Formats: sequence, C-alpha cells, structure tokens
Amino acid sequence: MIDLRTPGEIEAMRPAGRFVASVLEATRVAAVPGANLLEIDALAHRMIRDAGAESCYVDYHPSFGASPFGKVICTSVNDAVLHGLPHDYALQTGDLLSLDFAARVDGWVSDSAVSLVVGGEGSPEDAALIATVEEALVRGVAAAQPGGRLGDISAAIGEVAHAAGYSVNLQFGGHGVGTEMHGDPHVPNDGRAGRGFPLRPGLVIAIEPWLMQSTDEIYTDADGWTLRSVDGSRTAHVEHTVAITADGPLVLTAR
Repeated sequence: MIDLRTPGEIEAMRPAGRFVASVLEATRVAAVPGANLLEIDALAHRMIRDAGAESCYVDYHPSFGASPFGKVICTSVNDAVLHGLPHDYALQTGDLLSLDFAARVDGWVSDSAVSLVVGGEGSPEDAALIATVEEALVRGVAAAQPGGRLGDISAAIGEVAHAAGYSVNLQFGGHGVGTEMHGDPHVPNDGRAGRGFPLRPGLVIAIEPWLMQSTDEIYTDADGWTLRSVDGSRTAHVEHTVAITADGPLVLTAR
C-alpha cells in the first residue's frame, strides 16, 4: 500500500529529516583514521538517546537478515556496500566508508546515507565512484517531479551510472518512507522513464543510488547482514529522503 502524505504531515516529517542529517554529519566527522566502527555506532546511539528519537535498525529483522540488526547505524567499508554491521574494526586512511542511518522522531522516519574516503586520501577510482553516486542522487532527486513517473527517477540514476561505465544491481534500491523505514513503492536504480507509479504530491520516498566498481553482483557476509561485492571491488552508497510536493521535490534529509 502506498500512502500519500498531507502537506501538514510532510511538515511534521521535517524534524526526523533534520535529526538524521545531523547524525550523519556527526558520524562523518568522527570517521577518522583510528576510529572504531563500534565507536561510531555508540555516537549515533547517544545522539538518538539525547534527542528522544527511536532507532529504526536495532530491532530490525527482515527476511534477508540473519537476526535483529542490533546496532543503530550501518557502517559499510570498502567492498561492503549495504547493511554493514558495525564491528570491532579501526578505520584506516584510505578506507571507503558508507554510513547509512534511519531514525524515527515523533512517529515519522527519515533515512539517509553518505560515502567518504577516510582521511581524505582516496584513489582516483574511489573519487570517481563517489562522484558518480552523488551525481546519480542529484539527478534522481531532480527527476522526482509531480506529474512524472517512478521510472523517471530510476532512469535518471541509471543513466548516470551507465555513462560512467558502471553496471547496476536491482536487488536493493530506494523505497517508501513514512511511519516505518521501508515501504512501497520500491525505487530501482535503473529503469525506463515514463513508466511506473505516478509521482503525486504527498509521496515520500528514499532515493538511494549504490554502485560497485567492477561488478553488479553481491553476496552476504558471514555476519548475516553485510552485503559485499563478489569480486572485492570498492563500493559507494548515498541516499536522501525526498517528499514530492506540488512545487517539486523536497529533500527532508538535506545536509
């Protein structure tokens, strides 16, 4: 079931978007060489507690997860692209880290992700990968116009990815956001413009391009959660929660 939110409900979602953006910014700043992934998770946990927010991850247990997630932020390093389970690992200079965070504030959820090179000393290939997913996100958001179709967003993302020489995995993508973290509609990262669900004012979705350098295939790590590239190539993932309004797309998680 796809819910359309009233203008008042979209306004009520803004605090969740601002909070999620603030946690991603704080954890991004904390992701320096030597920082432990468990410390980053603990920082996000403290911010949730101090804000009176709720974690969307700690008890999350979908069919593809081996157990409840147990942490409050996804920390995906290097060949890990999605659902990276925080563990005892100290970040090293040059690691490619994706942070994915969702939380509920006053009953409303927002979801967002960012990718970065730890220590700022990435390779040209890493820089190109991050630049591509970021551009794909910009183009996907720009395509989220009232009167359009869901396929417009998917096509915009896929066009950027393919033009840069990357292939696209369609197993995971964007999704509806509301009182729960994941809902309908599914938003693939490739598709055909003019197809799919109508983009009507009140639709709130997470748009989340993710790519791997030299494959479009993934596997699940032994931890039962972390998704990795099958060939060990590096990965990047970015995301915003976006409301479709009569005036165009509104990025609720803008940083």
